[in-house]
Amino acid sequence: QLQLVESGGGLVQPGGSLRLSCAASGATLDRYAFGWWRQAPGKEREGLSCISRQGASITYVDSVRGRFTISRDMMNNTVYLQMRSLKPEDTAIYYCAASYYCSTYVADFRSWGQGTQVTVSS
Repeated sequence: QLQLVESGGGLVQPGGSLRLSCAASGATLDRYAFGWWRQAPGKEREGLSCISRQGASITYVDSVRGRFTISRDMMNNTVYLQMRSLKPEDTAIYYCAASYYCSTYVADFRSWGQGTQVTVSS
């Protein structure tokens, strides 16, 4: 079973940066595409970004494009989300998830991490 553990969240001021990490274990990483999602209280979970099995195909939702960067390191079995120019509306729990192909549907992602809290506030 693929296991995912997010880390790197915390409190940051508006305009600041954070890098989230997703450590994967228990399965062959190159079988999966990886996505980053977030969910704020009272809101639906939204997909932010996805990186393909080969790592060459990358997608971003409009609200984070140009500010967030997704990447993967096969040697370290880790997926990253570099976040820059953070805004208060970015405050949410951030989740890493794995699927066979990148998708905008929550149900297509087979494995999820426990989430890491990101709070953007002055």
